[in-house]
Amino acid sequence: MAEEVILRFDEVSFEYLHKKPILDEASFSMRKGAKITLMGQNGAGKSTIFNLIKGDIKPKDGKISINKDATIGTAQQVIDRADFTLTIEEYFSKAFEIVPANIKSKISKSMEAVNFNIPTDRKVGDLSGGQQARLLLSFALIQGPDILLLDEPTNNLDKAGIDHLIEFLIMYDKTVIVISHDADFLNCFTEGVIYLDVFTHKVETYVGDYYSVVEEINNRVEREKMKNARLEKIIKDRKEKVNFFAQKGGKMRKLAKKMKDETEEMEDNKVDVRREDRTIRNFSIPAQDITGEIVKIKSIKIIHNHEPVIKEVDKVLRKRSRMLIEGPNGIGKSTLLRSLVSKKNEGAEILDGVRVGYYSQDFSTLNFDDNVFDSLREVADGIDDPEIRSIAAGFLITGDLLGHRVSDLSEGQKGLLSFARLVLMRPGLLILDEPTNHINFRHIPVIAEAVNNYEGAMILVSHMPEFVSEIKVDEYIDLGKV
Repeated sequence: MAEEVILRFDEVSFEYLHKKPILDEASFSMRKGAKITLMGQNGAGKSTIFNLIKGDIKPKDGKISINKDATIGTAQQVIDRADFTLTIEEYFSKAFEIVPANIKSKISKSMEAVNFNIPTDRKVGDLSGGQQARLLLSFALIQGPDILLLDEPTNNLDKAGIDHLIEFLIMYDKTVIVISHDADFLNCFTEGVIYLDVFTHKVETYVGDYYSVVEEINNRVEREKMKNARLEKIIKDRKEKVNFFAQKGGKMRKLAKKMKDETEEMEDNKVDVRREDRTIRNFSIPAQDITGEIVKIKSIKIIHNHEPVIKEVDKVLRKRSRMLIEGPNGIGKSTLLRSLVSKKNEGAEILDGVRVGYYSQDFSTLNFDDNVFDSLREVADGIDDPEIRSIAAGFLITGDLLGHRVSDLSEGQKGLLSFARLVLMRPGLLILDEPTNHINFRHIPVIAEAVNNYEGAMILVSHMPEFVSEIKVDEYIDLGKV
């Protein structure tokens, strides 16, 4: 018996602006219980696919078929800031048109599924990034959806959280579609990939685990490049002969015409080699020229059994010091960083006159109502507009993007904007809270090199071992052990 198809795209085309297509005749199907990755360059249309499945937007052409009565649950990348004032119970209630009588039981089960244990009268805005990530997953699960859509679900999760999520997804018997830049995470459960090409706007489907598919795509690209290289050599040789014969006249001119037609056909037969994401340019974060004890930390506040506890420490950071703060989700890592930036931590002191470059995991340092160029200019003291544009271009922020509002950017673009601001700011102290969240994996080695070469003092929180291993850390605070 054939496996039942739960979702089908049949030659679906979509564009946000006239003559700026996102999808061109996309066709694929998905069986019940499949675990599929959506893969593609930034802007290729991965989030658009999700919005089409949910029915938030309609295709320009083609048809989307979803099994009758199939329910859809979505775990977004981030929680809407308008929901920060809600309690956890109020937030979950938004999942239902009519709040069920057993809402507390449903909340308990969905939170248990993602290893999330916290009082439901807590405000959403008081949760750590990792706790918010678990809340987003729980919200998606509370309705028991037939199709589960996960958008960067590992962002902000610690290792225990990621391991628990992998275990849950392997055991989950319904359909799951995932967008993620975490290759190891994807390889644990993916059985197929839908690949979106940002240049052709076409969709390709592959069967196999994530690493096998990536290798298959890379091998295909190499074959396409080799074929094109052979054709280029023949075409160059032919063009030289065409020019030579065309000057001879008579039968030779006719031969030249025949060879020219054949050469044009060869050029038409060249393969349109897949062009992957452009990687951001190598960059450096200039450090403010400052000496002495840049940061002194004598005590920190951690969260133990949902209550704050003060712990004594003794840490001093000078120029070129790099400190990593570790600990499980919800223990207070981001709260510690925010208290340092706001200078509200009585147990810590930042040297007067130090410029603090703060990369916030929720992009709270960005004014979402600003346009992108104004956001850059705000921190670019003494740097002229052409230089600002040049630095922005290095982070793939070019052209009309500079005129967009910050709120219109994707999460990945907000991350790159934040790094561009750090370059312009020239800080004496760099505070990085999960700086690889939402960032395309191709950019991460470039960012790691820039962070490692930074000459000022630095404090880092990151749950990405591959990134941390590239940074020469010399100071540690493990909040779970102080």
